[in-house]
Amino acid sequence: MEGIKDKVAIIGMGCTRFGELWEKDIQDLIVEAAYEAFEDAGVHPGDIEAAWFGTYLSGYTGQILSKALGLKYVPVTRVENMCATGSDAFRNACYAVACGSCNIALVLGAEKLKDFGTSGLPDTELVMGTWTGSQQRTFRAQTFTAPAHYALMAIAYFNKYRIPPDEGKRLLAMIAVKNHYNGSLHPKAHFQKAVQLEDVLKAPIIAWPLGLFDCCGVSDGAAAAVICRADMARNFKPDPIYVKALQISVGPQEGYRSPKYEWDHVEETHRAGLAAYKEAGVTDPRRQISIAEVHDCFTITEMVIYEDLGFCPRGKAGEDIRAGTFELTGELPVNTDGGLKCFGHPIGASGLRMLYEVYHQLREKAGPRQIRNPSLGLVHNLGGTPGAGTVSVIIVGNEKDS
Repeated sequence: MEGIKDKVAIIGMGCTRFGELWEKDIQDLIVEAAYEAFEDAGVHPGDIEAAWFGTYLSGYTGQILSKALGLKYVPVTRVENMCATGSDAFRNACYAVACGSCNIALVLGAEKLKDFGTSGLPDTELVMGTWTGSQQRTFRAQTFTAPAHYALMAIAYFNKYRIPPDEGKRLLAMIAVKNHYNGSLHPKAHFQKAVQLEDVLKAPIIAWPLGLFDCCGVSDGAAAAVICRADMARNFKPDPIYVKALQISVGPQEGYRSPKYEWDHVEETHRAGLAAYKEAGVTDPRRQISIAEVHDCFTITEMVIYEDLGFCPRGKAGEDIRAGTFELTGELPVNTDGGLKCFGHPIGASGLRMLYEVYHQLREKAGPRQIRNPSLGLVHNLGGTPGAGTVSVIIVGNEKDS
């Protein structure tokens, strides 16, 4: 099948600061992210022919977006796909532009999670969904926690590759240190303080081996993109970013169905990566991908993603962590803005926030975080948990293939 490659371009992006934004409501965040994207693209709200709004929990229908921005009777589609929400909104908008149903579109993801209280999430019935049935819903509401699921992944990974627990925990801590350093260089990150290895290792345990610094923060925030047909892009700016691949893989919840499920990797990430590489023409991701923003909801998630996306062989992620492969000055920088771990995680906005970082990196406008000679960037989101994942992989580049 014909793919999306080089049919759509990003001409503007915006992003709010992420954090506990008590003084702002969801409309404030929408306006701030959208108008930064409009200014970057050199367009006005009246130029937008259609919009896609990604949010997990913030209200109903697309009217939240149209009201905040005063969009005049253009189609607005509300998208929800758990932590892949922002990426999926972007995917749907790109397909609309590529097929010719509109020329210029807005994609915006936003979330106001902190208003729900300390957990950042509302009643578990809404979070888990009512489709599971009352008995299963009651069971999951009482026993389900994301840290516990990802702790199972860490234990399974350590066991499979015979990594001593203390050494495994140290490897995870090195990922946290990397991401906190990167986030300390970004003025919009939720947490802007570097941490030391011993700080991470001595932090309170949430679900062993995951401690406080192994878990991402719950945040408020919004991010936006203005996209257009690729052949129009240079009418707006000299350095647009071109979409190379958009893929989503959704599993059948094998982790909840089969006692034989292996918790040491995420099959949906592996398959989405393979499909995206095929669409983009990537044959050697470690060499061809310049920068990756991946879904480090927990440090073990990032470690496993390295392998699932083919950045390193199975069981060898630890070697590259020790070698600094994924640091800012490494061979393949990952989460250069701090990732979910440090930038924060307003669910509907995260995928577009990742794209915002890749967009600036590929245009060589990332300031002190700027990597060397970028050409292709990858954005990965994982909604759900190991064994029940919804995974998005996006690839973009700063050159259009002839």
